[in-house]
Amino acid sequence: MKKISGNKLLVKALREEGVDTIFGYPGACTIDISDELYKQDFTKVILPRQEVALVHEADAYARSTGKTGVCLVTSGPGATNLVTGLATAYYDSVPLVCFTGQVARHLIGNDAFQEVDIVGITRSITKYGVVVKKREDLGRIVKEAFYIARTGRPGPVLIDLPKDVMAELGSPEYPEEVNIRGYKPSTGVHIGQLKRALKMLGKAKRPLFLAGGGVIISGARKEFTALAEQTKVPVVTTVMGRGAIPTDHSLYIGNLGMHGAYASNMAVNECDLLFSIGTRFNDRITGKLHSFAPKAKIVHIDIDTAAISKNVQVDVPIVADAKDAIEKMLEYVEETDTEKWLEQVYAWKEEHPLMMKEKPVMTPQDVIETINRLFDQAIIVTDVGQHQMFTAQFAKITEKKQLIMSGGLGTMGYGLPGAIGAKIGNPDKPVISISGDGGMQMNIQEIATAVLEELPIISCIFNNNNLGMVRQWQKLFYGKRYSMTCLRSGAACRGKCGEVPCPAYTPDFVKLAESYGAKGIRVTKKEEIEPAFLEAMKSEKTPYILEFDIDPEDLVYPMIRPGGTLEDMIMDC
Repeated sequence: MKKISGNKLLVKALREEGVDTIFGYPGACTIDISDELYKQDFTKVILPRQEVALVHEADAYARSTGKTGVCLVTSGPGATNLVTGLATAYYDSVPLVCFTGQVARHLIGNDAFQEVDIVGITRSITKYGVVVKKREDLGRIVKEAFYIARTGRPGPVLIDLPKDVMAELGSPEYPEEVNIRGYKPSTGVHIGQLKRALKMLGKAKRPLFLAGGGVIISGARKEFTALAEQTKVPVVTTVMGRGAIPTDHSLYIGNLGMHGAYASNMAVNECDLLFSIGTRFNDRITGKLHSFAPKAKIVHIDIDTAAISKNVQVDVPIVADAKDAIEKMLEYVEETDTEKWLEQVYAWKEEHPLMMKEKPVMTPQDVIETINRLFDQAIIVTDVGQHQMFTAQFAKITEKKQLIMSGGLGTMGYGLPGAIGAKIGNPDKPVISISGDGGMQMNIQEIATAVLEELPIISCIFNNNNLGMVRQWQKLFYGKRYSMTCLRSGAACRGKCGEVPCPAYTPDFVKLAESYGAKGIRVTKKEEIEPAFLEAMKSEKTPYILEFDIDPEDLVYPMIRPGGTLEDMIMDC
């Protein structure tokens, strides 16, 4: 049997795993891998402008396709630039396999050029991380990495590849099976616990489904919608769970939590059974823990044992994949009498409908409703900030639409690279990113990637000249002391705000788009919104930037006060 190098075996492994796209950035410790990739034709190698964006692109590729995203970067700064993206993927349960270059084994620990302990650095934000210390272990480790990344609660896996190990000759065999001691992902559903939960559901007078991102990750949108319809139980979602049931469905109430709909938060506060599926109960949805769902028994279905009763004590824990559990529920569940409860929920929706104040000038809601109207199918990717919450409130997500964002970590700079990754994975679907002017500038260099890959994504920038979400907190809770949030601020006006003219905003996004080879349109009036989108929709190969002038006084409501309960909502000011 002819021996081959570790570099060749890695490329063979990628072929065996069905990897059709790699997001990579080269360097000294991975140049030999790059050379082997040059010789193959089964996978595309995407060259972004920076590793920080690269991992977000792989992340959104994975979220939008259901496949495992693959990254390849060099040692040292190449590896450390992955950290934020790994954490983003870890908190949102995204399957990634990230290969990092490493110096030769005899140099490890000697502070060699571009040497870092990337496995140690990322231990708390990866599902698994390992240095390949022996050539004979390479095939097994790669096989295990893909298995670990996509099974159980999905997540990122990091494999550190010393340069000398990869150059060493060894067996060309790549394993067909995985057998990892101590790693046995949960399969199946505990029927006894499930029947106990369903019995409680049948007796409840005010039952409520809470759907989190786990419903979407497991591919259970269709089944969950059927479950809601079969039981006639209303549904609220986390931001990451939006789309678990079509947002125009009569049983869908809205998102809950810090910027959740009034009716959703009130429903959680008044329900007598909260049947939650695929959520971690983080602080953004619970408010004060001791006051969360105070009148309810809680059922919690989650793939991750560690997530159950971690933040909220539950009455019936069920460790299972969301789709498996929902399919079993459909076999046993019966319709419940929720008529009076639904009347109350609908009354709350009518009392405080989720909408912005009517204004003569353009608002974020106007832009998002135009997207709703013009796109029957789309992947919408957001950055993080006010625009993200506006999108989570107003974007209609149906069977043909998908919403992607950084939820658990809240990573600014995700929007543009996320849209690129989603479009690469879904070339036949329209892809729209929505960013603020702050987040857009964190990875704006990726316009070059979009241009060179001929991706006709539409990048919307909600430009309010500020870091809007922080400014909103400063307005409501810090006496309007707008510190470090004005993106026009600089040497010309520092310490003189209100006394001297504001400097011009920089950059000019339209000119910047054009300098990269993209196209840009600046929109300042309501009547210009639709024509701008229609123009951008004509493009087949060129990305568009649509810049929307947004009033910095447009705030996200409702909002729960810091340290408040779900019923302690600020509706407006």
